[in-house]
Amino acid sequence: MKKQSNLSRLLGYAGKHKILTYLSWILSVVSALLALVPFWYIWRIIHDVLEAAPDFSQAENITGCGWLAVLFAVLSVVVYIAALMCSHLSAFRIASNIRKELMRHIMELPLGTSEKYGSGKLRRIVNTSGSAAETYLAHRLPDKAGAIATPIGLLFLLLAFDWRLGLLSLVPVVLGFLIMMKMTGKSMEQKMEEYQNALADMSNEAVEYVRGVPVVKTFGQTIFSFKRFKASIDNYEKWVIEYTKALRLPMMFYTTAINGTFAFLIAGGIIFSRGGVTDELLLNLIFYIVITPVIGTTLTKIMFMSEDAMIVNDALSRIDEVLNEKPLPRSTEKCAPSDNSIVFEHVSYSYETDRKSGAGGEGRKNALNDVSLSIAPGQKAALVGPSGGGKTTLAKMIARFFDPQEGRILIGNTDIRNIPKETLMDKVSFVFQESRLIKASVLENVRMAKPQATREEVIRALEAAQCMDIIEKLPDGIDTVIGAKGVYLSGGEQQRITIARAVLKNAPILILDEATAFADPDNEARVGKALAELSKGKTVIMIAHRLSSITDADCIYVLREGEIAESGDYDGLIRKNGIFTRMWKNYSEAAEWKIEKEVRA
Repeated sequence: MKKQSNLSRLLGYAGKHKILTYLSWILSVVSALLALVPFWYIWRIIHDVLEAAPDFSQAENITGCGWLAVLFAVLSVVVYIAALMCSHLSAFRIASNIRKELMRHIMELPLGTSEKYGSGKLRRIVNTSGSAAETYLAHRLPDKAGAIATPIGLLFLLLAFDWRLGLLSLVPVVLGFLIMMKMTGKSMEQKMEEYQNALADMSNEAVEYVRGVPVVKTFGQTIFSFKRFKASIDNYEKWVIEYTKALRLPMMFYTTAINGTFAFLIAGGIIFSRGGVTDELLLNLIFYIVITPVIGTTLTKIMFMSEDAMIVNDALSRIDEVLNEKPLPRSTEKCAPSDNSIVFEHVSYSYETDRKSGAGGEGRKNALNDVSLSIAPGQKAALVGPSGGGKTTLAKMIARFFDPQEGRILIGNTDIRNIPKETLMDKVSFVFQESRLIKASVLENVRMAKPQATREEVIRALEAAQCMDIIEKLPDGIDTVIGAKGVYLSGGEQQRITIARAVLKNAPILILDEATAFADPDNEARVGKALAELSKGKTVIMIAHRLSSITDADCIYVLREGEIAESGDYDGLIRKNGIFTRMWKNYSEAAEWKIEKEVRA
């Protein structure tokens, strides 16, 4: 099957505006040809001046030719503006439709996809790829049509008056074109991909760095503590310097070639005037000196068009990368869970650390290995263990952030793959350690969990989440827009607003991932009360490093390297004198050291 061209793909997003793209090309060609007409009148002016010299009063056609040259120049500009208006209308629609399709597809993808790419990289694909297509269609394609028409018209003008000088004018054009092809060939496409990769990595790491600024300030660290961000900047710097040095000589020769037309014309003028300088030779030489700068401008336009074409090609490949991500399969069975129990049956899952590594075992990091567990309705289960043990992965799989590669997960004796997405989302609530609030009012932030909720229901949820002290200090109460006019909340306060969401949603299964991680002592106490209220009568899965918060759990699962190393209640695990006992001892010693330090202070 023949591969669809990039242009065909882009125009597929244009809809009814496709005709405007074609019209912009036609108008651009007309504009380019009209722009050459003034040169004809310039030649006539020079001809009349030389004919009338030294009595210039006899040159009667100069004024008329001058005004006609101005008229055609203005007409060329007007037609070009019309071409750009058509191309922009079409380009804006295409860029908008690309972004809409990407966002619709992203909304269908599992929640874990954003973690796979990183929010910075995903945002850049949506925004920058659409912008690249917009620039290409709005400017480069009309310019390309004009750039194709210009050499044809120029060729006629260059050969019409003196074919010898015309051919000499074309020598640097050929040299410049050959050098340009060398710079914009296959190697350039590879370099452009590397450039976009370096930019994407830097953008992604920048977003992650900005999110980590509170931690940097808290511990008095510098940017160099964020090695990945620093490394992405260094990688970009290294690439740009090496690429610039590699193009230094070709670009120098290219610039010399396209600006060397005068040298060839002067040399030709000297050679052709050995038998004496005629008015015709002088006329044509002056004319060619006036018109040949258009050649350099046209070639430079073509070079930038080639670069933008490669940018668009790279942008479309990145768009395809997202569009090729498959949504999680939806079952036609539409089963409903019988209760709020959770069962993992021999579940295994691994992340791809390198998306280009293929389907083999290389490049994959095991997150869960043959995990089996059972949580009864209304039970509180805790997940503990060292970082990277698989706790968060296990919790997120319950809401189908991603599906297990082996085994299955049951909610109410029903495989979650057979539960409709809406039903599953109604079943599960989350409170993550990194709370996310949008720039909207407190009311709208909480109401995200239940859009049809009344104002009174939101207030009751805020009360249950211990948020009224926050509301009282806000200038407009629950109608205060977070992030506007200097209104910001601390980490613990944001956490409580997030808990209010979960209270309003009132889902029977609750997942708490380090819910008190960023809370100060006062907020931690309030968050604890809010979570206690929220957890009543629900099946709770709690991920915690503060082991004191899970001593009342019905079952504690200790995860290490993606496997359940130990399980049982608090007393049973302590008696085993295993991994959990050592964790508890280390936690207790750290807590005692902290208390002693505060007392001394």
